[in-house]
Amino acid sequence: NNVALGDGALSGGSLSGNYNIAIGDNALDAATSATENVGIGNNALGAVTDSTANTGIGHNSGASITTGDSNTFFGHQSGDATTTASNNTGVGKDALGANTTGEGNVAVGQAALDANTTANYNVAVGLQAASANTTAAGITAIGYNALLSNTTGANNTAVGRQTLDANTTGENNVALGQYALGANTTANSNTAVGHQALTANTTGTQNTVVGAVS
Repeated sequence: NNVALGDGALSGGSLSGNYNIAIGDNALDAATSATENVGIGNNALGAVTDSTANTGIGHNSGASITTGDSNTFFGHQSGDATTTASNNTGVGKDALGANTTGEGNVAVGQAALDANTTANYNVAVGLQAASANTTAAGITAIGYNALLSNTTGANNTAVGRQTLDANTTGENNVALGQYALGANTTANSNTAVGHQALTANTTGTQNTVVGAVS
C-alpha cells in the first residue's frame, strides 16, 4: 500500500508502515513503521522513521523529521531542520528552515520564521516575516518584513509592511499599519494603529496611539 518512485525512495529496509507516497531520490528513505506520509522531492522527509501524516514537497523539505507528526512543508528546504516537532506548516523556500522542536507554527512566505528553533505557536505570513525569530513564542507577523528582527520578544502582533521590523526583544506589542512601531527595539506593551503610528518609538513602554503618523 505504499508508492515509491525514484532512486532510494522508501528504501529504508523492512517497511511495515502503509499509505506512504515517496517520489524523488531518497524520499522517505528511512521509513520503517511510518504511515500516511507524502514526500515529493530529493530527500523529502528523508529521515522519517515511524511518523504519521507528514507532507514534504520540495528539495530537502522536512528532511530531518524523525518522529514528528502532522507537519506540512512545501518549498525548497522548508522545515528541513525539524526533528521531533509536530503540527507545523511551512510554505515557501526556507520557511521554518531552522525549526527543530518548535510546534504549532505557521510560516507562509520565503524565509518566514526561518530562524525559529524551539518556539511554539507563532504565525508569520509574508516575505521574511519574523525571519530572525529564534525562541519567542506567541508572535503574529503578517506582511513583508513584519517583525523582521525579532529574536526573543514574545507575544507581539505585527500586521502590515515592516511593522515592528526593528524589534528584537520587546514583548507584548501590537502594531497595525505600515511601518507602525517600526523603530521599536526593546520596548514592551505598546499599541500602535495606523500608518507610521509610533514609528519613532524605540524604548518607550505602555504607549497607545491610533492614527496615521501619530
